[in-house]
Amino acid sequence: MDGRDLVRSVRMVRAVGPAQGLRSVRAAWRRSRADARALPPRGAERARVPGEARDAEPLPGGGVIRFARSSLRVRVAAGGAVFCGWDGAGPEPSYALAGECPAVDPRVVLEPDTEGGWRIVSERVLVVVSRFGAVEVRTPGGAMLRRELPPRWWERVAEGAGGGPEGDGRCAGAGAARWVQRSEVAADARFFGLGGRSAGPRLRDGVYRLWNTDPGGAFGPGDDPLYLTMPVQLVVADAGTHLVFHDNSWDGRVTLHEGVEGAGSGHDRPGTCELRMDGGPLRYWVVAGTPARVLSGWTALTGAPALPPRWALGYQHARWGFGGADEVRRVVAGYRERGLPLSAVHLDIDHYDGHRVFTVDRERYPDLPGLAGELRAEGVRLVSIVDPAVKAEPGNSVYDGGVAVDAFVRDTRGEVVRGVVWPGESVYPDFTDARVRKWWGALYAERLAQGFAGVWHDMNEPVSFAAFGESTLPRSARHALEGCGGDHREAHNVYGLAMAQAAYEGLCELRPGERPFLFSRSGWAGLQRYGGTWSGDVDTGWPGLRASLSLVLGLGLCGVPYSGPDVGGFSGVPSPELYLRWFQLGAYLPLFRTHSALWAGRREPWEFGAEVLEHARAALRERVRLLPYFVTLGQLARLSGAPYVRPVWWSAPRDRALRDCEDAFLLGDALLVAPIVEAGAVGRAVRLPRGRWYDTATGRAYEGPGRVWVDAPLSRIPVLARAGAVVPVAGADGATELEVWAPAVGRTGGGLVVPDCGDGWRRPEVERFVSRWEGDRVVVERRDGEAAGYPVRVRGLAGEEAGPAAG
Repeated sequence: MDGRDLVRSVRMVRAVGPAQGLRSVRAAWRRSRADARALPPRGAERARVPGEARDAEPLPGGGVIRFARSSLRVRVAAGGAVFCGWDGAGPEPSYALAGECPAVDPRVVLEPDTEGGWRIVSERVLVVVSRFGAVEVRTPGGAMLRRELPPRWWERVAEGAGGGPEGDGRCAGAGAARWVQRSEVAADARFFGLGGRSAGPRLRDGVYRLWNTDPGGAFGPGDDPLYLTMPVQLVVADAGTHLVFHDNSWDGRVTLHEGVEGAGSGHDRPGTCELRMDGGPLRYWVVAGTPARVLSGWTALTGAPALPPRWALGYQHARWGFGGADEVRRVVAGYRERGLPLSAVHLDIDHYDGHRVFTVDRERYPDLPGLAGELRAEGVRLVSIVDPAVKAEPGNSVYDGGVAVDAFVRDTRGEVVRGVVWPGESVYPDFTDARVRKWWGALYAERLAQGFAGVWHDMNEPVSFAAFGESTLPRSARHALEGCGGDHREAHNVYGLAMAQAAYEGLCELRPGERPFLFSRSGWAGLQRYGGTWSGDVDTGWPGLRASLSLVLGLGLCGVPYSGPDVGGFSGVPSPELYLRWFQLGAYLPLFRTHSALWAGRREPWEFGAEVLEHARAALRERVRLLPYFVTLGQLARLSGAPYVRPVWWSAPRDRALRDCEDAFLLGDALLVAPIVEAGAVGRAVRLPRGRWYDTATGRAYEGPGRVWVDAPLSRIPVLARAGAVVPVAGADGATELEVWAPAVGRTGGGLVVPDCGDGWRRPEVERFVSRWEGDRVVVERRDGEAAGYPVRVRGLAGEEAGPAAG
């Protein structure tokens, strides 16, 4: 156990209290004994590399290249995504991929290359495999995007001699050794992604672990790993943008080093990435193109993001520590009486009976369905927390039902694994078994019957409190893994993803006419198919505010567009200024939710004084006004994979200054949001992409690219609109109208509108609009030349003359 693990353990014991702390000591010893008994020591190992290329076999979409001690399968999908699998690893089965593996491009050609290598030529990408197993992914014009050096495996000496294991590819982790692969990218490249990372969104030089982890208390920018890790990198360079996904759920570490241009005698030093995995297959996908095309290709592989219902795009209030139904009523009445729009209230574990999942404390909530009905009549939904751990207690209906269907994770001796979570001694459903997912999904009928409109998955890394070591299940615990069988080393990272699948599919069956609302603390690649996520227990402080923005941006680039932080931070009492600035940021993020720990004070805006209340009310009203825009962004995310919240370089990835900008973001294509992330700031510098931008508060116009200084009084944070943008907003009567920012003279603009189709499944129509000057006025019309069909308000006409931005 290193120093960071010790700190996590101390935090955990302090958080759970003395009684649970003692149980956590016993749980930690049980876990250690189980692993010592079931997992043999590593022992003597032998390194292996592919060796020299022998021959190649053309196959549809690519082919197989055979080396002296391994083989490589290269397959190019019809959309241009490249799959590479070593030692017989195929693209399936995979927890990340959605549905069947994409069809191959039938026009791909496998041909010999110089010096004994091979080339896989396609319309969108060129793959060059060297004689000894290096793999280069290039643009069609030959520019190198990524070079994978020959991999290296370590195998136990006792596990046979001769060539490397070919396998049949049916079970992803079967017979795989630990391995390392080193990659090179352009010297100017920047790294993003790897799931939810508190430092970033640009990932600097360092080591990043791929193991979903509860930090054991509130986290800040220095804490890593966190709840939701993914082996997904987005690399942005002048030569192009690409995403690489290593489809392997085992524990691993990514070591990144950014390159240096002109290093040593005028030569560039490339950026490097070294990936070390403790086991599992060496297989990966590469998707290249513009950022928009890359995310679209990634979505085609892993599935379209689940579309939240309209109400889930409004403001939501959560708290660990509601006293009961009467307090919930008082809080909702407080919002209503102060003219503060509220969409949902979230109930934490304290609404359960003894923290038992799928139960209700009848003393504090004697009529929960009645309360839900009252709130629904006021336009406020209830959302329930759901933890995976089930109290190991005969007579508990969920426990008894799980025992009856053999739902719980077992150890190597066939005994049910026990851990410690909030209810005490607990057992864990094996969500990697389709039969168990079916059973668990049906349990959500109880939540629906209680009147809940959505669910919030927590503690699903999964967590078992431990006084020392890792706070999770034994690595030797056995899992079904879709019939392939394996242990927790392979199942751990996909546990939260499989739980989300169980809930989503169950809710769809229980209430087929409504889209489920679900967000999960943990998950893996593909989580977006079932819902979103949130920051987890972010520390209360200015560093925590910055970390929460990093998480939202990074997750969006990994394909999870719906996320947001605990506004105000989870762990402590924010100052009025910090709370307000966090609240103003949250108003422009997809999941807009306040939340806090039991001991961390309240989060209602009126608790922070009259000035904060006034400015929070303005932020809430602006969120309501922008709801049609958020609805449109949600639909576009589902159709294209483009996140709501995008880095400022999204449309200009070759702008190196924008690539290094981390404290501002684009909301869709139309708005640039520059939150305040430092105490006492009443203005800030904003890096603008190319074009004209309007300060939405003052109407002043600025010309990018470059930096400008924008005022940021306590009443607002800077928000700038792109010239020519057509933004759907809610008018005074709630109906959608178009807010149009005047294009620069001689230029045109435009935008998309996706009308709200309710909370069902009907596919909406995407409406496309163009804005342009016609004489001395700005006109807006559909792309087909028809009238706009909405009330139109043109802004930016009376602003000051555009001034240049500083370089």
